[in-house]
Amino acid sequence: MDKNRTEGTKREFKGTVKEVTGKVTGNKSKEVAGNIEKNTGKAQKHIGQAADHMRDAMHKRDDEGVDRRP
Repeated sequence: MDKNRTEGTKREFKGTVKEVTGKVTGNKSKEVAGNIEKNTGKAQKHIGQAADHMRDAMHKRDDEGVDRRP
């Protein structure tokens, strides 16, 4: 599993907690900062997922004996 995938999930969770805390306390700047961190985490997680898919595709090509030379 790609590091971006796990780090993105952690960042997304942390941002969600920060966003909810901001909503509950009425702290708009914390709410906005949490929303930004949550969405950054989502993007990072998707980058990690894409890297995993690429790696899996490359392994599949290698397993099938596909020659990747130009």
